[in-house]
Amino acid sequence: MTEIGSNNPGFAVPIPGRPDVALRLAWACATDVGHRRQVNEDSYVASAPLFAVADGMGGHSAGDLASAAVVERLAEMLDSSFTSPQSIEQALERATADITTIAEGSELGVGTTVTGAALTLQDDDPYFVVFNIGDSRVYRYESNEFAQVTIDHSVVQELVESGALSRDEAENHPDSNIITRAVGFNARPYPDFWLLPVRSGLRLLICSDGLTKEVSDERLRMHMAAGLSPRETAGALIDAALASGGRDNVTAIVVDVLEAPETADIDDTAPRSRRL
Repeated sequence: MTEIGSNNPGFAVPIPGRPDVALRLAWACATDVGHRRQVNEDSYVASAPLFAVADGMGGHSAGDLASAAVVERLAEMLDSSFTSPQSIEQALERATADITTIAEGSELGVGTTVTGAALTLQDDDPYFVVFNIGDSRVYRYESNEFAQVTIDHSVVQELVESGALSRDEAENHPDSNIITRAVGFNARPYPDFWLLPVRSGLRLLICSDGLTKEVSDERLRMHMAAGLSPRETAGALIDAALASGGRDNVTAIVVDVLEAPETADIDDTAPRSRRL
Protein backbone atom coordinates (compact mmCIF):
# COMPACT_ATOMS: atom_id res chain seq x y z
CA MET A 1 0.00 0.00 0.00
CA THR A 2 0.94 3.65 -0.33
CA GLU A 3 0.37 6.13 2.49
CA ILE A 4 0.66 9.85 1.72
CA GLY A 5 0.19 12.36 4.52
CA SER A 6 -0.07 11.93 8.27
CA ASN A 7 -2.35 12.70 11.20
CA ASN A 8 -2.82 16.37 12.00
CA PRO A 9 -4.65 17.61 15.15
CA GLY A 10 -5.07 21.16 13.87
CA PHE A 11 -4.30 22.73 10.49
CA ALA A 12 -5.15 26.28 9.35
CA VAL A 13 -6.22 26.67 5.72
CA PRO A 14 -5.88 30.20 4.28
CA ILE A 15 -8.84 31.32 2.18
CA PRO A 16 -7.81 33.49 -0.78
CA GLY A 17 -8.88 37.11 -0.37
CA ARG A 18 -10.34 36.52 3.11
CA PRO A 19 -7.57 37.06 5.67
CA ASP A 20 -10.15 37.94 8.35
CA VAL A 21 -11.75 34.46 8.49
CA ALA A 22 -10.44 31.15 9.73
CA LEU A 23 -10.74 27.60 8.42
CA ARG A 24 -9.18 24.91 10.61
CA LEU A 25 -9.25 21.15 10.09
CA ALA A 26 -8.07 18.11 12.01
CA TRP A 27 -7.69 14.64 10.54
CA ALA A 28 -6.34 11.16 11.11
CA CYS A 29 -5.95 7.98 9.09
CA ALA A 30 -5.62 4.29 9.94
CA THR A 31 -5.28 1.11 7.92
CA ASP A 32 -4.78 -2.63 8.41
CA VAL A 33 -4.20 -5.58 6.12
CA GLY A 34 -6.96 -7.53 7.91
CA HIS A 35 -6.99 -11.15 9.04
CA ARG A 36 -7.28 -12.94 5.70
CA ARG A 37 -5.26 -10.95 3.14
CA GLN A 38 -1.53 -11.27 2.58
CA VAL A 39 -1.09 -7.81 1.02
CA ASN A 40 -2.74 -4.48 1.78
CA GLU A 41 -4.03 -3.20 -1.57
CA ASP A 42 -5.57 -0.06 -0.03
CA SER A 43 -3.76 3.27 -0.40
CA TYR A 44 -4.62 6.72 0.88
CA VAL A 45 -3.69 10.39 0.76
CA ALA A 46 -4.54 12.53 3.79
CA SER A 47 -3.30 16.09 3.64
CA ALA A 48 -5.20 19.32 3.02
CA PRO A 49 -6.78 20.05 0.65
CA LEU A 50 -7.44 16.42 -0.29
CA PHE A 51 -8.36 13.21 1.52
CA ALA A 52 -8.90 10.00 -0.44
CA VAL A 53 -8.89 6.21 -0.15
CA ALA A 54 -8.28 3.81 -3.05
CA ASP A 55 -8.97 0.07 -2.85
CA GLY A 56 -6.94 -1.84 -5.46
CA MET A 57 -8.11 -4.83 -7.48
CA GLY A 58 -6.04 -7.21 -9.53
CA GLY A 59 -4.35 -9.41 -7.01
CA HIS A 60 -1.37 -8.85 -4.75
CA SER A 61 1.09 -6.23 -6.02
CA ALA A 62 -0.99 -5.27 -9.06
CA GLY A 63 -3.89 -3.99 -6.98
CA ASP A 64 -1.47 -2.25 -4.66
CA LEU A 65 0.18 -0.52 -7.62
CA ALA A 66 -3.19 0.56 -9.03
CA SER A 67 -4.33 2.16 -5.78
CA ALA A 68 -0.89 3.75 -5.39
CA ALA A 69 -1.13 5.27 -8.88
CA VAL A 70 -4.40 6.98 -7.97
CA VAL A 71 -3.31 8.49 -4.66
CA GLU A 72 0.04 9.57 -6.10
CA ARG A 73 -1.69 11.43 -8.93
CA LEU A 74 -4.20 12.99 -6.53
CA ALA A 75 -1.33 14.02 -4.24
CA GLU A 76 0.01 16.23 -7.03
CA MET A 77 -2.71 18.70 -5.97
CA LEU A 78 -1.35 19.12 -2.43
CA ASP A 79 0.63 22.24 -3.29
CA SER A 80 -2.56 24.37 -3.18
CA SER A 81 -5.07 25.11 -0.42
CA PHE A 82 -8.05 24.39 -2.68
CA THR A 83 -8.69 22.34 -5.80
CA SER A 84 -11.53 21.67 -8.24
CA PRO A 85 -13.58 18.78 -9.64
CA GLN A 86 -11.84 19.32 -12.97
CA SER A 87 -8.42 18.84 -11.38
CA ILE A 88 -9.62 15.66 -9.69
CA GLU A 89 -10.89 14.29 -13.00
CA GLN A 90 -7.59 15.11 -14.70
CA ALA A 91 -5.63 13.38 -11.93
CA LEU A 92 -7.78 10.26 -12.31
CA GLU A 93 -7.26 10.28 -16.07
CA ARG A 94 -3.48 10.40 -15.55
CA ALA A 95 -3.78 7.57 -13.03
CA THR A 96 -5.72 5.52 -15.58
CA ALA A 97 -2.83 5.88 -18.02
CA ASP A 98 -0.42 4.77 -15.29
CA ILE A 99 -2.58 1.75 -14.50
CA THR A 100 -2.71 0.78 -18.20
CA THR A 101 1.07 0.51 -18.11
CA ILE A 102 0.96 -1.46 -14.85
CA ALA A 103 -1.60 -3.87 -16.33
CA GLU A 104 0.47 -4.86 -19.38
CA GLY A 105 0.47 -8.63 -19.56
CA SER A 106 -2.43 -9.05 -17.15
CA GLU A 107 -5.24 -11.19 -18.57
CA LEU A 108 -7.84 -9.99 -16.06
CA GLY A 109 -6.88 -6.34 -15.98
CA VAL A 110 -6.01 -4.10 -13.05
CA GLY A 111 -8.05 -1.38 -11.38
CA THR A 112 -9.03 0.34 -8.18
CA THR A 113 -11.90 2.11 -6.53
CA VAL A 114 -11.40 5.61 -5.16
CA THR A 115 -13.37 7.93 -2.95
CA GLY A 116 -12.53 11.18 -1.23
CA ALA A 117 -13.23 14.76 -0.26
CA ALA A 118 -11.29 17.85 -1.33
CA LEU A 119 -11.52 21.50 -0.40
CA THR A 120 -12.86 23.70 -3.18
CA LEU A 121 -14.26 27.23 -3.48
CA GLN A 122 -17.70 28.27 -4.70
CA ASP A 123 -18.23 32.05 -4.81
CA ASP A 124 -15.35 32.41 -2.31
CA ASP A 125 -17.01 30.05 0.19
CA PRO A 126 -15.23 26.79 1.13
CA TYR A 127 -16.87 23.48 0.26
CA PHE A 128 -15.85 19.86 0.26
CA VAL A 129 -16.19 18.31 -3.17
CA VAL A 130 -16.88 14.64 -2.45
CA PHE A 131 -16.15 12.14 -5.22
CA ASN A 132 -16.22 8.40 -5.81
CA ILE A 133 -15.73 5.63 -8.33
CA GLY A 134 -16.67 2.14 -7.11
CA ASP A 135 -17.89 1.10 -3.67
CA SER A 136 -15.53 2.84 -1.26
CA ARG A 137 -17.55 5.46 0.62
CA VAL A 138 -17.72 8.90 2.19
CA TYR A 139 -20.02 9.54 5.15
CA ARG A 140 -20.74 12.76 7.03
CA TYR A 141 -21.73 13.39 10.63
CA GLU A 142 -23.21 16.81 11.40
CA SER A 143 -25.79 18.12 13.88
CA ASN A 144 -26.27 14.59 15.26
CA GLU A 145 -27.14 13.28 11.79
CA PHE A 146 -25.10 10.54 10.10
CA ALA A 147 -25.44 10.10 6.34
CA GLN A 148 -23.77 8.32 3.46
CA VAL A 149 -22.82 10.91 0.88
CA THR A 150 -21.55 8.72 -1.95
CA ILE A 151 -23.60 6.13 -3.83
CA ASP A 152 -21.92 2.82 -4.62
CA HIS A 153 -21.24 1.90 -8.21
CA SER A 154 -22.19 -1.74 -7.77
CA VAL A 155 -24.58 -4.40 -8.99
CA VAL A 156 -26.40 -4.59 -5.66
CA GLN A 157 -26.80 -0.80 -5.49
CA GLU A 158 -28.56 -0.92 -8.85
CA LEU A 159 -30.84 -3.63 -7.44
CA VAL A 160 -31.58 -1.42 -4.41
CA GLU A 161 -32.43 1.54 -6.62
CA SER A 162 -34.74 -0.64 -8.73
CA GLY A 163 -36.55 -1.82 -5.59
CA ALA A 164 -35.46 -5.45 -6.01
CA LEU A 165 -33.40 -5.41 -2.78
CA SER A 166 -33.59 -3.57 0.52
CA ARG A 167 -30.49 -1.77 1.80
CA ASP A 168 -30.04 -4.42 4.53
CA GLU A 169 -30.34 -7.26 2.01
CA ALA A 170 -27.76 -5.58 -0.22
CA GLU A 171 -25.10 -5.56 2.50
CA ASN A 172 -25.09 -9.38 2.66
CA HIS A 173 -25.82 -10.16 -0.99
CA PRO A 174 -23.42 -12.66 -2.67
CA ASP A 175 -22.75 -10.14 -5.47
CA SER A 176 -21.97 -7.28 -3.09
CA ASN A 177 -18.34 -7.18 -4.26
CA ILE A 178 -19.17 -6.70 -7.96
CA ILE A 179 -18.69 -3.06 -8.93
CA THR A 180 -19.82 -1.29 -12.09
CA ARG A 181 -17.19 1.47 -12.23
CA ALA A 182 -13.48 1.55 -11.45
CA VAL A 183 -10.30 3.43 -12.26
CA GLY A 184 -8.34 1.32 -14.72
CA PHE A 185 -9.29 -1.57 -17.02
CA ASN A 186 -8.53 0.67 -20.03
CA ALA A 187 -11.67 2.72 -19.42
CA ARG A 188 -12.10 6.45 -18.90
CA PRO A 189 -12.83 7.23 -15.22
CA TYR A 190 -16.29 8.64 -14.46
CA PRO A 191 -16.44 9.96 -10.91
CA ASP A 192 -19.61 11.26 -9.28
CA PHE A 193 -19.34 14.58 -7.41
CA TRP A 194 -21.23 16.20 -4.54
CA LEU A 195 -20.71 19.57 -2.83
CA LEU A 196 -20.89 19.95 0.95
CA PRO A 197 -20.55 23.36 2.65
CA VAL A 198 -17.61 23.42 5.06
CA ARG A 199 -19.22 24.20 8.43
CA SER A 200 -17.88 24.08 11.97
CA GLY A 201 -18.66 20.72 13.54
CA LEU A 202 -18.81 18.76 10.28
CA ARG A 203 -17.09 15.36 10.47
CA LEU A 204 -16.29 13.19 7.44
CA LEU A 205 -15.45 9.48 7.23
CA ILE A 206 -13.66 8.29 4.08
CA CYS A 207 -13.21 4.52 3.94
CA SER A 208 -12.71 1.37 1.91
CA ASP A 209 -15.33 -1.38 1.83
CA GLY A 210 -13.23 -3.42 4.25
CA LEU A 211 -14.83 -1.21 6.91
CA THR A 212 -18.41 -0.99 5.64
CA LYS A 213 -18.72 -4.73 4.98
CA GLU A 214 -17.75 -5.49 8.60
CA VAL A 215 -19.29 -2.62 10.58
CA SER A 216 -22.96 -1.68 10.35
CA ASP A 217 -24.14 1.85 9.62
CA GLU A 218 -25.45 2.16 13.16
CA ARG A 219 -22.09 1.22 14.66
CA LEU A 220 -20.34 3.63 12.30
CA ARG A 221 -22.68 6.36 13.51
CA MET A 222 -21.94 5.54 17.15
CA HIS A 223 -18.20 5.83 16.59
CA MET A 224 -18.55 9.09 14.67
CA ALA A 225 -20.81 10.53 17.37
CA ALA A 226 -18.70 9.46 20.35
CA GLY A 227 -16.80 12.76 20.57
CA LEU A 228 -13.34 11.22 20.36
CA SER A 229 -10.50 12.79 18.39
CA PRO A 230 -10.03 11.89 14.70
CA ARG A 231 -7.05 9.70 15.66
CA GLU A 232 -9.00 7.81 18.32
CA THR A 233 -12.04 7.49 16.06
CA ALA A 234 -10.10 6.16 13.07
CA GLY A 235 -8.33 3.63 15.30
CA ALA A 236 -11.59 2.50 16.89
CA LEU A 237 -13.18 1.99 13.47
CA ILE A 238 -10.31 -0.21 12.31
CA ASP A 239 -10.50 -2.20 15.56
CA ALA A 240 -14.24 -2.70 15.05
CA ALA A 241 -13.70 -4.05 11.53
CA LEU A 242 -11.01 -6.46 12.72
CA ALA A 243 -13.17 -7.62 15.63
CA SER A 244 -16.01 -8.35 13.21
CA GLY A 245 -13.86 -10.60 11.03
CA GLY A 246 -11.39 -8.39 9.18
CA ARG A 247 -11.93 -10.30 5.96
CA ASP A 248 -10.48 -7.54 3.77
CA ASN A 249 -8.00 -4.69 3.92
CA VAL A 250 -9.53 -1.82 5.86
CA THR A 251 -8.73 1.89 5.72
CA ALA A 252 -10.41 4.91 7.31
CA ILE A 253 -9.77 8.66 7.29
CA VAL A 254 -11.65 10.92 9.71
CA VAL A 255 -11.71 14.66 9.00
CA ASP A 256 -13.09 17.26 11.44
CA VAL A 257 -13.92 20.89 10.66
CA LEU A 258 -12.78 22.65 13.84
CA GLU A 259 -13.55 26.16 12.67
CA ALA A 260 -15.09 27.56 9.50
CA PRO A 261 -16.34 30.95 8.30
CA GLU A 262 -19.98 31.78 8.73
CA THR A 263 -21.90 31.27 5.50
CA ALA A 264 -25.31 32.14 4.19
CA ASP A 265 -28.11 29.60 4.45
CA ILE A 266 -26.74 27.44 1.66
CA ASP A 267 -27.60 23.87 0.80
CA ASP A 268 -25.55 20.94 -0.36
CA THR A 269 -25.92 18.46 -3.20
CA ALA A 270 -25.74 15.25 -1.17
CA PRO A 271 -28.51 12.73 -1.91
CA ARG A 272 -31.49 13.22 0.37
CA SER A 273 -32.26 9.48 0.53
CA ARG A 274 -28.96 8.48 2.11
CA ARG A 275 -29.58 9.61 5.71
CA LEU A 276 -29.00 6.73 8.11
